[in-house]
Amino acid sequence: MSDLDLLTQSLARSVKHWRAVRGFTLDVLAARAGVSRGMLIQIEQARTNPSLGTVVKIGDALGVSITTLLEHEQGPNVRIVPAEQAVRLWHTDAGSYNRLLAGTEAPGPLEMWDWRLMPGESSASDPHPAGTTELLHVTAGELTLTVDGVEHRVPAGATVHFEASVSHTYGNTGEVPMEMVMAVSVPPVP
Repeated sequence: MSDLDLLTQSLARSVKHWRAVRGFTLDVLAARAGVSRGMLIQIEQARTNPSLGTVVKIGDALGVSITTLLEHEQGPNVRIVPAEQAVRLWHTDAGSYNRLLAGTEAPGPLEMWDWRLMPGESSASDPHPAGTTELLHVTAGELTLTVDGVEHRVPAGATVHFEASVSHTYGNTGEVPMEMVMAVSVPPVP
């Protein structure tokens, strides 16, 4: 397969993917991009090689870069993040920490975190953008989660999710370290 064929196939996959992610019909994307519906159908079926200007218009309408639209991977995008590449963004002298394990766009930012809180320690968080959701699974100890001033106890083995657009604090009021895995989903910028 030639480079041009690879790019045409990649563009077809990417436009279909991002149109679905954004929830756009062919007509909506055509109107937003200023490209005909027929052209979009040909692009999504990999039957045409559009001009760079057309690709730019489609990328702008979908809110993604040209690079993203033209990535010519042969299959699903799989990214393995080695343990040593996890980024520690917060820690205390007592041994509490959080690590950003991985992140992606789906359709807005989606992050996965590894947390450890030592007894008596806590970490406060400012409100996130409206529509942000956090999903936490406690693997050891007990989490004291305070959301908008209300305290919730989450024991090991339990999972909690909440709208994170209000002040919230992760705390450990127990006698043993608390460990949890957390996913944060932030809505895309309109």
